[in-house]
Amino acid sequence: MSTSQQADPLIGRLVDGRYRVRARIARGGMATVYVATDLRLERRIALKVMHGHLSDDTVFQSRFIQEARSAARLADPHVVNVFDQGQDGDMAYLVMEYLPGITLRELIREQRRLTVPQTVTIMDAILSGLTAAHRAGIVHRDVKPENVLLAEDGRIKIGDFGLARATTANTATGAQLLGTIAYLAPELVTRGMADARSDIYSLGIMLYEMLVGEQPYKGEQPMQIAFQHATDSVPRPSVKNPGVPEQLDELVLWATEKSPDDRPNDAKEMLDRLRAIEHELGIAPQVARTISAGIIRDESSGTGDVTQVLPAAMTAPTTAVEDVDNATRLRTATKRRAVKGGWLFAIVILLAALAAGAGWWFGSGPGSQVAVPDVTNRSFAEAQQILAEQSFQAVQKPVFDLEIPPGVVVGTDPPAGARLDKDATVAVLVSQGPQPHEVQALAGASAGEARGILLGLNLQVSEPDEAFFTDAADGTVIAVSVAPRAGGDAVDCSQGCTALEGDTVTLSVSVGPVPDVSGLSVESATATLGEKGLSVGGTVEEFTGDFAKGQVMYIADRDGGGSWRPGESVTLVVSAGPPLFPVPNIVGMTRDQAKAALKNAGFEYEYATLWDAVLDEITKVESQVPAAGTERAKGTVVSFRIQGAF
Repeated sequence: MSTSQQADPLIGRLVDGRYRVRARIARGGMATVYVATDLRLERRIALKVMHGHLSDDTVFQSRFIQEARSAARLADPHVVNVFDQGQDGDMAYLVMEYLPGITLRELIREQRRLTVPQTVTIMDAILSGLTAAHRAGIVHRDVKPENVLLAEDGRIKIGDFGLARATTANTATGAQLLGTIAYLAPELVTRGMADARSDIYSLGIMLYEMLVGEQPYKGEQPMQIAFQHATDSVPRPSVKNPGVPEQLDELVLWATEKSPDDRPNDAKEMLDRLRAIEHELGIAPQVARTISAGIIRDESSGTGDVTQVLPAAMTAPTTAVEDVDNATRLRTATKRRAVKGGWLFAIVILLAALAAGAGWWFGSGPGSQVAVPDVTNRSFAEAQQILAEQSFQAVQKPVFDLEIPPGVVVGTDPPAGARLDKDATVAVLVSQGPQPHEVQALAGASAGEARGILLGLNLQVSEPDEAFFTDAADGTVIAVSVAPRAGGDAVDCSQGCTALEGDTVTLSVSVGPVPDVSGLSVESATATLGEKGLSVGGTVEEFTGDFAKGQVMYIADRDGGGSWRPGESVTLVVSAGPPLFPVPNIVGMTRDQAKAALKNAGFEYEYATLWDAVLDEITKVESQVPAAGTERAKGTVVSFRIQGAF
């Protein structure tokens, strides 16, 4: 036993009165894994124990418990089974199935570059396990070679669901981005968001690494690698390994698209494509019974080296050879001659029967019948002549056909190649073109309902729908237009029309009214409109007394009229405050003259009211505030001083 094993206080300990710890298997940043014996069920298990310094951290404890719950929800042969989870004093632990073997990381390190059959076999198993996880609404979030286990008995399983989360709680920021940086999807680096498509990206990086023997991005600092994930495109594996088939090249590129929307939606979709590639390449995934010669890690040596478990030697059974005497040889030869004579007699009888059958076949049996010729893509007259040459009677039968032009033969009934008696009647199916359908009035219906009706009539519905801001409810069809498949101008079909199969229908759908931004600041209005897909291209100011300066009054009319559409840019009309007018010059006027002048100009006034007791003729305005000529809003109070004009 190594010094590290001897120093480990858990070796030999009975955990929770049930699990006897035997040896340490591996140690990670969050937990240590031991091989132990379940005394109650008398089986060997893997015991994953959280590191002691993390036991007081509620975040790590919740992640530890989350792993148990996530994995326990999955019942798939390619997912490491979790049997139990518990607490023994301050020690939190998980009980998992014990899989002696190696990780995919160790296999890549030893073999560097995997063969295509090896890669396909391992990827098929991983995708099968993740398909179960994604179907259960679980995102793994830490897919990497270290978490793929290759058991001695050939089983391939994915484990370590410690970062797994339900897809409804997929936000991760800052220190929560704990997945290995080399396999992080771009959206985790840029936005901290993860869903099933993030696992797909990690699988694509891992698939590249198995085929090439190295990761696509390298850097001295983790952030350098993260930046490459967010900005660069993963190269084709065949650039480094020309032996990679084009199909696997394309699968890597599809899985590692920068935008999640361009990747497979989940592991099931990627697995379906991999299975199709397996069929195209003629590869049947086989679980190797001795992956890397059955390598397992053995820490008891104290060196951490790998120990090879060799398969048992194959031995071939020996067969005893008996001596054969002359009498036996004679009997055997006689028997062979008898059998040969019997076969010759049987062949003569068979040939006679064939001759009689041939006479019947071509005389009165099916051999006397004539095959219906192929007359497709001809006119009815041409088809009629060709059938007459074969002694058939042709009758015209009109049919609708989306592809064959009107007047051209689609086929026959019975079809070409069928054998009929001479003078039999053959229906010639002549195209009338696409079948017409009456389209009901769809204005006011929901977009989903309208699309279902149109597709049911074998009409093509353009995507995406044309969206407009209107007073109608969000998702309501406001207009329908039909573009003929044969060409020509589109026609309005909002209130119903006749359309031919194959015509293209465009739905105009309301996204609700444009948000009311009056009274908001420019910043708030811009944010409100942005949430609805409208951007602000600029502002203009107008004087008004109805809104405070800087408040949005309304949205300027759309150039060319019509309804606004998501993605368009609007102009905001912003209040510049009330309009300003020059203050009249009242210095030198009498009291009443000054009051009248200010009132007529729209201004209010104030002065010492004791002058009201004096005759107007002996008053004179000495000064005013604001000064004459300055611009003020109407209603502004102008103060003036009066002196006696004695």
